[in-house]
Amino acid sequence: MNVGIRTSYESACARFSADHASTLEILSHLHAGRILKGDKPADQPVQAPTRYDLVINLRTAKALGLTKPPTLLARADEVIE
Repeated sequence: MNVGIRTSYESACARFSADHASTLEILSHLHAGRILKGDKPADQPVQAPTRYDLVINLRTAKALGLTKPPTLLARADEVIE
């Protein structure tokens, strides 16, 4: 995980966003392959991310007096204790 991204959400209570690393890797290979085959860059389709991450910060939730349901914690990709 990128350290810059991690520090940006360490104080947040929760984060639900696209998994940028895998999305960029997949799309860059697709676009490069299409361009090398002769497609124009302007003709490339815009594609939405296919994977999303849910990160929950229990320290911040506790400081705010919030409780997180166990089902939500089980679905999280990362839980910061």
